[in-house]
Amino acid sequence: MTMVRIEQHVWGMTPEGEAIILYTLRNDRGAEVRLSNYGAAIVAAVMPDREGRMADVVLGYKHPEGYFHDGAAAGKSVGRCANRIAFGRMTVEGEEYALEVNNGQNHLHGGTNNFANRVWESRVETNRVVMSLLSEDGDQGYPGELCVEAVFDFDDDCSLEITYRARTDRTTVVNLTNHVYFNLAGDGSGSVLDHELRLNASQALEMNERQIPTGRLLDVAGTPQDFRDYRPFRPGIDAEFNHIRDFKGYDHPFVIDGWRPNILGEVGCLRDPRSGRCVEVLSSQPSVMIYTGNWLAGGCPETKTGGRYADYDGVAVECQNYPDAVNHPEFPSPLLRPGETYCQKIVFRFGNC
Repeated sequence: MTMVRIEQHVWGMTPEGEAIILYTLRNDRGAEVRLSNYGAAIVAAVMPDREGRMADVVLGYKHPEGYFHDGAAAGKSVGRCANRIAFGRMTVEGEEYALEVNNGQNHLHGGTNNFANRVWESRVETNRVVMSLLSEDGDQGYPGELCVEAVFDFDDDCSLEITYRARTDRTTVVNLTNHVYFNLAGDGSGSVLDHELRLNASQALEMNERQIPTGRLLDVAGTPQDFRDYRPFRPGIDAEFNHIRDFKGYDHPFVIDGWRPNILGEVGCLRDPRSGRCVEVLSSQPSVMIYTGNWLAGGCPETKTGGRYADYDGVAVECQNYPDAVNHPEFPSPLLRPGETYCQKIVFRFGNC
């Protein structure tokens, strides 16, 4: 049995006096993942390149205070509903709800005080770190009391597995993901636009100018969103197709081919030709949001390397349900009902290629 060593210490305090705990999970290869209970966040992932040299391959901040309400939600677990809900409006079991509009005309990632901006209860269980959160009825406008758990497992194969679980006492919307940004050349090493991505996705959602799905699925073949074979981001970053230029880069949901509910499936692989590092992604969710860090320069706190991020310094690979699914009956349902258990997994398998 793999025994990952786990260390923990107090990293800082919130203004309310709550302790921010930093967990370090280290395997026998010397690779490590660091987690924080503020936002149930991945704050570092130190992985070897093809020569065995270690570097931290996820974006984050030098001080714990940097994570307080950061616009980028770097490495954090977002919810109750990741991504956008059009106009902050939704109907659940015949009742209309008005949510905070915090992203243009949309509700984004569950609101300003979403799960990414809370201290989670946290503990070590043998080989893993378990974080939990109680979201009260009416929290950020959502119905029902929601009990949430995020379980982080790391092993000697350099696989980081995140399991999100939730239960509710009233039908509500749940769509949880982790908002980690990767730079496989190493944090602070500049643009990721020459990273190459492969996705198990032959369709993407058509988006309107407000970054809300129209309901149509687009075939990606022959378009700048065709990542069925490895391709870098740079050539398509200014394309007009599906509003890529309007969004200042990729900020789009892709449909996972062959998705089946509650089955872990292949999402794809991100690789950096320079360092040889790659990360394979698996998920039980029906789509993946690819966001090339188009707005990272807009006010990120001091970074781990002591600088400031520029746009495109990291790419987020967010496994989740379709955006605005609550307003699209044809999409996979985001509703969780009493007596049901929401359970979704995301696996980031680091390696060399």
